[in-house]
Amino acid sequence: MEDVVTQVGAFGPLIASAIKALIVLVVGWIVAGALSGIVRRRINATPHIDPTLGNFVASLVKWVLLAIVFVAVLGIFGIEATSVVAILGAASLAIGLALQGTLSDLASGVMLVVFRPYKLGQYVDIGGTAGTVKDLNLFTTELVTPDNVQIIVPNGQAWGSVITNFSAHDTRRVDLVFGIDYGDSADDAMKIILDVAKADDRILGDPEPWVRVTNLGDSSVDLTARLWCQAADYWDAKFDLTKAIKEAFDAKGISIPYPHSVEIHKEG
Repeated sequence: MEDVVTQVGAFGPLIASAIKALIVLVVGWIVAGALSGIVRRRINATPHIDPTLGNFVASLVKWVLLAIVFVAVLGIFGIEATSVVAILGAASLAIGLALQGTLSDLASGVMLVVFRPYKLGQYVDIGGTAGTVKDLNLFTTELVTPDNVQIIVPNGQAWGSVITNFSAHDTRRVDLVFGIDYGDSADDAMKIILDVAKADDRILGDPEPWVRVTNLGDSSVDLTARLWCQAADYWDAKFDLTKAIKEAFDAKGISIPYPHSVEIHKEG
């Protein structure tokens, strides 16, 4: 019985250290998250600072604090910070090889913040993956698709891919293509398109709206309209104008033909 008590007593300091380390870890995690949130809100509340920078700095603060908490936890078990540094130095090659992807994401995150190929709230395509930028932190970029699907892109992959930013400029060009029957007047149809476009307040006068015959198809004469609007109005303008021009064609007797073939019989 005395041996059992002695054994339990021997584990007493270890159990106490484990409980203390757990408390430090939990409290440190909560404090790191809270301070990160404060930094994010403070930076984002400053008008002349990009919110993208706020998210990145907040992420940096969180991970630095968690690193300090980790060192403190090791200290509770009697492992000095200098020993940790020595161990990491000795194992730097192995760690570097194991974490090369993570370190690449970290370095790429810094490059993304410095050069700003995209910002929070912008709609982008990163290597074939499209969505609105919701977050940019130390290691990843978070996108949200129009149907509200979350996509996490590693920063290393984002920095090494072709980035198409649809929101980088204030204005965008709306391209609309309409096919009309060969028996209808192309001039009349182009006038209808221009009239409808100019009647829409979202369509800009500069650059001037442009409509041309761009193709003679198998079943239709194709007209292309190139119109400019504010980037925020792009999709609404595109959808509304497509409907309005179709209805104007119907009212003016301009037909949009179905694909068809003409069969010619020759008398032998």
